[in-house]
Amino acid sequence: MDQIKIGKFIAERRKNKNLTQFQLAEKLNITDRAISKWENGRSMPDSSIMLDLCKELEISVNELLSGEMIEMNNYGRKSEENLLELNEKNEHKSKMLLRSGVVIVLLVLILIVIVMYKNMVRISKDHLNSTLNNAEEIYYMTRAINDAGFEWEIQEDGSYLLVEKTDI
Repeated sequence: MDQIKIGKFIAERRKNKNLTQFQLAEKLNITDRAISKWENGRSMPDSSIMLDLCKELEISVNELLSGEMIEMNNYGRKSEENLLELNEKNEHKSKMLLRSGVVIVLLVLILIVIVMYKNMVRISKDHLNSTLNNAEEIYYMTRAINDAGFEWEIQEDGSYLLVEKTDI
């Protein structure tokens, strides 16, 4: 998927409907800044508002993801292309997330070793395994929370609050 092409298509359809970015944003209950990011190809609409966006622009999700109006005789082929491309992006994203998780776990381990060495504290093999297991559990828990559409927000008192992701 070409984000720039999709962004230009969103802008074109919005203008054809005689809507400003602000008016479209109001209809979707988001900010006009989000609309601007889409139209400039810097981000994509969140899947939770794609159907509403398509309804407002009078297009299908397939046309949105293609960045163009699709003739009926090409519709099936374009749908398959879009599905394959989405699948490839999701696989790439999953691989990158897994790599990031491994790097985080390794960094945590290095940090633990440095702190333990600096304080000249000997840790048992069981304690290290427990720490590794906890780090792994935190990684998978954070990944599941993120996949469910939530994120951690730090509070003023230093605590964390689980909140639903919003499209900014």
